[in-house]
Formats: sequence, structure tokens, C-alpha cells
Amino acid sequence: MNAPISSEIHSSIHPTINGLAARLIGEGVLTAEQARDAENDARAMHVSLTRYLIDTLDVDSQELVEMASVEFGVPVFDLEAMNLDMLPEHQIDAELMVKHHAVPLFRRGQNLFVAVSDPLNLSALDEFKFAAGINTDAVLVDDEALRKLIATLVEKGGSFDTDIASLGADGEYDLEIGDGAAEEDEDARDAADDTPIVRFVNKVLLDAIKQGASDIHFEPYERDYRVRFRTDGVLREVVSPPRNLAPRLAARLKVMSQMDISERRIPQDGRIQMKLSKQRAINFRVNTLPTMYGEKIVLRILDPSSAQMGIDALGYEEDQKALYLEALQKPQGMILVTGPTGSGKTVSLYTGLGILNEPERNISTAEDPVEINMMGINQVLVNPKVGLNFAEALRSFLRQDPDVIMVGEIRDLETAEIGIKAAQTGHLVLSTVHTNSAAETVTRLLNMGVPAFNIAASVSLIIAQRLARRLCSHCAELETTVPEEALLELGFTTNQLQTDQIKRPVGCAQCKDGYKGRVGIYEVVKITKAIASAIMDGANSLELDHAARKAGFADLRQSALKKCAAGLISLEEVSRVTTD
Repeated sequence: MNAPISSEIHSSIHPTINGLAARLIGEGVLTAEQARDAENDARAMHVSLTRYLIDTLDVDSQELVEMASVEFGVPVFDLEAMNLDMLPEHQIDAELMVKHHAVPLFRRGQNLFVAVSDPLNLSALDEFKFAAGINTDAVLVDDEALRKLIATLVEKGGSFDTDIASLGADGEYDLEIGDGAAEEDEDARDAADDTPIVRFVNKVLLDAIKQGASDIHFEPYERDYRVRFRTDGVLREVVSPPRNLAPRLAARLKVMSQMDISERRIPQDGRIQMKLSKQRAINFRVNTLPTMYGEKIVLRILDPSSAQMGIDALGYEEDQKALYLEALQKPQGMILVTGPTGSGKTVSLYTGLGILNEPERNISTAEDPVEINMMGINQVLVNPKVGLNFAEALRSFLRQDPDVIMVGEIRDLETAEIGIKAAQTGHLVLSTVHTNSAAETVTRLLNMGVPAFNIAASVSLIIAQRLARRLCSHCAELETTVPEEALLELGFTTNQLQTDQIKRPVGCAQCKDGYKGRVGIYEVVKITKAIASAIMDGANSLELDHAARKAGFADLRQSALKKCAAGLISLEEVSRVTTD
């Protein structure tokens, strides 16, 4: 690290930025614009600046610790040298550790030293001080090491701990049950009071949140039962509880989701909200599905903070971002986002809504379900059972003096027609369509029965997207095993190969199988006059795709290759998320 630069010098250069952000600018780690955006985004997401910089901007955690130590005068402590047996047992409270991202390390006289990765985490010091009854002092530690320590301590026996082996064993908790229907009914009635099951389900949900999973699958089979997390787009098994616990696990999840616990013949939908702190709550969208051997239950994790990352964190190329921002600033028109389930469409839409969310605009959304809550936006949960579908919600919006309308999904002709009429009468409309590419989105609307001239006149932008696993910046290595001829056949240009940045996953303690996080792959197509003419002439999806390429808009494959050439994703991810 360079010689320390005083905060006074930082503040004189950037008077609106101080503290750690100013030091990062002075050391050349961030630009002033990046630092200002990072502070604003971290504040909006209710996370520390340290956590935001590591998770979103991939700033080295050890470098942050050293800079924060100099800036705030807090000593640095190496957690790897810590003997866990020396931790003060009476001060180890799993709930406080998870809530405040802090761990009490040792006691010296009347002082308790607490490990934090954010020197401004004063609430942690106050709560541990209140709980311990003695003074607390902070010591700075590496954020990644602190996360691992908290996970280890919670696993060993914190307030959220449940030893899954004991759930199926004789002893303290006798959960052995038969396979008969009568016994399953009795299990279902008693499940809500089954403390080990409650603790196990809570731990699974917390582990999924901690690992950044997007979905949790509870799956019963004839002789086995497994729980899987979808992390970075890939499913993996995390635990396999005893098969005879299946009815109790299903019952507990249905109680939490406010479903009918006695109904196991038809699918059901529900929601769970888990409060992690006063400032942060995670919602789960829950669906049950009757199978041959019990109910499979899938939970989709809906984290509101995911929509507050800012457009720069989503992975748009500069020209693609400019097209999206240009379309958002138009007073009317329709922006369509397309892609498969789990490709990040909702986050893209809400990022756009966040940009538009100003006091002078009236914004209304119709969704099924409402995945992300956002202050300042009127959100409507559609309910077809009582006649409140997307089309009916849209009709009501048009009588509410709207400026911006967001429809969760265009599923039928009625919804499409009302949305297009709204886009043609002075409103900005955002929505999603389930197709694979921008060109197929137009074809899908035509197949619904929307006239070609209405599509050409109202749709201003189409975004097709996928999510690819991002290579770990700590362990990724240059790809040397694939010959240049093969890379050219995949679609790389000679200029891209000359950058020498194509990398492959390796795997280290900082990541999972060489990947850490995800990045968006986008096809952003503006409906130009030439493309609009092609739509009016009845062009099919192949002809529309050719028109988009001729206009200079990169398809998903080209966008993925560009990110691969920049060392962000691997060749395997290019093949996994896109096609030739």
C-alpha cells in the first residue's frame, strides 16, 4: 500500500466524501464517482460500505482492512491465528453475531474485544456491551474471515444450530414415524410444535440466505429426502435428512406459509417473511407440488436489496446501459424484458423503476407475486380468484393518472392490448415476456394476436437476458488449453483473443468451484425505423434477428463472448447460458 494520505487531504480534494471512501480515492482504488455511488448504494441497501465494496465491486477485503485501520485508528487482528477454544463462551450469542456481523474474541480486564470488519459498526459494540455488562472495544478483521468464523460458530452450537443427525435418531427427540396415512395426519397436526423441526427449517433458510441462494428445494423420494440450494444458477445438495421426516418438514413449511396444512392433493402457493434485523427482512415465495412420495416444496428467495444494487452492478455494457437509460427517460413507449425464470428480469425492471422513482412521477405496478417492495411505488398483487388479473389492474391504473406502469408479465392478448394502448397514450410501460431472445419477443406478441403496426409503434426497447456465474477474482487462471482456432470458431474476434484475458475456474477458499456471484448477459435491441419496418412487413424471428445484428445490436452469444474475453466468465458458462 502507498504511504498513508491524511483525511484532511482527501476531504480537500473531494469535500463531499470523507472517511474510508475518501482514502480509497486517494489510494487509487476507486474513482470519486465510484466512491460516491458506493456510499449511496450501500446506504440504500442498508449494508455497510465495507460489505458493499467486497460483494459488489470486488475490492480486496484484506486491503480494505488495512486502509480502514489507518483511517480510523482501529487495530487489526488476524482471525486465522485465533484458537476457537479461547473464545469467551458466555458472550457467544449466535443471533447477535449474525445480526451485527461481529464476534466477541477475548476479554482483558473489564474490556471485551469484538471483531468487526466495519469500523463504524457501533451498534454491534453497544449490543455486546449491554449483553456482557462490560465495556467493548473493536478490532478490525478481514470480512471474508469473519463470515467464515460466524458460520463456524453458528454451526457448532449457536441459537440457530440443529444437528440433523439427531433429528432421525432415538434419544432426546423421538421423531420416528410410520408410513401410513393416519400417522402422517397426526404428524401434520403436531408439526407446528415440533421444536427440532422448527430449528432445522430455520437453519436451512438462514444458510440459504447466507450462501446467496436464489431457491431452496425440499424433495421427498421413495427412500431418501434431500434439500438443495440453487446458488449462482446451479442446484446442489446441501443436506439429506431422514426420509421419515418428510411429512413434518412439509407441514412446518406450510404452517409458515399460511397454507392449508391438511391439503396434500393439489399445489398451493404461499409466502414467508423472515426478519433478520430491524432494517432487513427476506421474503420467500413458496409453492408445494404433490409427487408420488410426498410434497415437493420450493422456496424462491426474494431479497429487496437485490433491486438496489444500481444499474452499474448488473453487467450491462456501456452502449447497452445507454440504450436502457435512454428508453427510461422517454415519456411514453414500452420496454420489454425477456428471459427464462430466474434470469434476473425482475431485478432489471426494478432497477429501472428505482431510476424513475421520483416524487413528480406516479408509478404503479401489477405483479404476481410482488417480489420486491419499494417505497414510493404503488404495488398491486393480482388475485385472479376475485377477478383482479393483470388486465383489470391495468384498466384501473389508467384511471389513476399514471406516469409509469409496470406489468409483471404479459401473458395474454387482453393484457398486451391494454399495455400497448397505454404506451401509445403518453405512458411509459415496462413488462416481461417469456421468450428466449428479442426477436422471439416480437413473434410472441404477434402470435398472441397483437397487430404488427401496434408493436412497431409502441415497443421502444427489448432486453433479453441471462445470468452467468462470475469467475472468482482470487483464483481464476488464464485459459491455455483451448487452441486459438477453436476460440475463433466459437465466435471470438482476433482482437478479443489478443487481450489474453480468457480465464478458467480453479476453486479456492474464497469461492465455490471457481465461481463467486453472477453477472448479467444482455441483448438490448432498440426498435429502430428499419426494425419497425421489418415488423410491419411481417418478418419472422430469424429476419428480425438479422435486422438487429445489421443495426449493430449484439446478441446474447456475442455479449457472453465479450465478458469471457474480459475474464469475467468462463468458456463453460458461455456455452451453458447461450446458444450459437
